[in-house]
Amino acid sequence: QVQLVESGGGSVQAGGSLSLSCLAPAYDVLRRCMGWFRRAPGLEREEVARIDNDGVTTYADSVKGRFTISRDFASNTLYLQMTSLKPEDTAMYYCAAAPFSGRCQSGFASWGKGTQVTVS
Repeated sequence: QVQLVESGGGSVQAGGSLSLSCLAPAYDVLRRCMGWFRRAPGLEREEVARIDNDGVTTYADSVKGRFTISRDFASNTLYLQMTSLKPEDTAMYYCAAAPFSGRCQSGFASWGKGTQVTVS
């Protein structure tokens, strides 16, 4: 596994926006299938969005049209741009990366420590 560092979490009122960042150690990691997950207290972990090694994105139905996953290879950073936030979006958000193979089918082997998002 590799080190992933999330940032950008915070508190925001419903309807607001927030952008999360996940710093990867290198291009070799960022180009892999990567995803954003979240977990709220008492609930199961939920995959929010992913971008595969070919750049194809997938979103959970609950965030479609509101969240955008992207990556900037120049800064080795994965982003999750969130708009029209709702109280139910409140959770700890984690970024994750596939193993060396880079394929989503391999699952996610590396995880960040998370960044808290609170929507009131």
